[in-house]
Amino acid sequence: MAIGSYGTIRPSDVSPQDVEIIMNYTPTRDVTDQFVLTKLDAQTLLRPYFANTETGGNAGVEVLGGLYNLTLPANQFNALGIYTLYIRPAQIRTIITDCGVLSALPNVKGIVIDITNVPTEYQNKFVPQGLVGFRVEYLNPDGSKIPNFFRVVTSSFYCEPVVTNEVNTSQKAIRYRYVDGDSNLIFLTLSPSSSPTNKPNATPFIGQPDQDIIITNTFFNPISLEVEMVEYDISSLAIALYGNQTKSIDDGIYTIYDSQNNIYRQYNLYEIRDQFNALLYEVRQNRNDNIDFSKNFTNITT
Repeated sequence: MAIGSYGTIRPSDVSPQDVEIIMNYTPTRDVTDQFVLTKLDAQTLLRPYFANTETGGNAGVEVLGGLYNLTLPANQFNALGIYTLYIRPAQIRTIITDCGVLSALPNVKGIVIDITNVPTEYQNKFVPQGLVGFRVEYLNPDGSKIPNFFRVVTSSFYCEPVVTNEVNTSQKAIRYRYVDGDSNLIFLTLSPSSSPTNKPNATPFIGQPDQDIIITNTFFNPISLEVEMVEYDISSLAIALYGNQTKSIDDGIYTIYDSQNNIYRQYNLYEIRDQFNALLYEVRQNRNDNIDFSKNFTNITT
């Protein structure tokens, strides 16, 4: 029997609403003590590309997965130095309203979220089956996150509490049932949430009432980008090395031109001698504040 090979990595077609961009700036690579993070607006800076007939997609409506345009705002990327961008799935911070079971299926355990406790911009995710595949992480009472521990949402439906009469007084009287209409409560089933068959009493932890949690989409893996803002790039260095240049013999003005023969830099060239007329120094002095535009390349060469 032949065994086929299957690819498991797909390009992400995530919406900018589901992305967070965290920025860290440092003037040099030697400065590592001052670590200041700034959150950028991903919906403003990130723009998806759309497929067209040439790429084999529906023009204008089908997102071209994995390809996005990132805009760097000039008001925030305005200093020379190194900007580190951490692009991660958006984190939804909320609180567990209750941990319960379904009245019709007591073996089905889950957590209940009050949608009014969810940030407004993310409440549209809390709809039936809208959170399937999302990751749930848990916070300690001191606000720290439980490291390397998470659960995955397997279903999400609107629910409402119902009161049941239980023979065992140790069981909770309030249970939940699914509802078809809108509700402020949503019931999330998680995986793993059932006990292993070899130890039925070892119930996996899925959270507790009033515990803070972080719900995160799993549409893509977090990535880190480094952007270095420099005074000179490859093009400007190429102009200095290979661009047209002139030197005025009379006044010693040295001029460098760009690829369009516009004045790019201008310097004064002169010598410093001692009282015996012996040469001490050759000087090149930047004259950016006093450009002589009569040294235009076209005027000189024609």
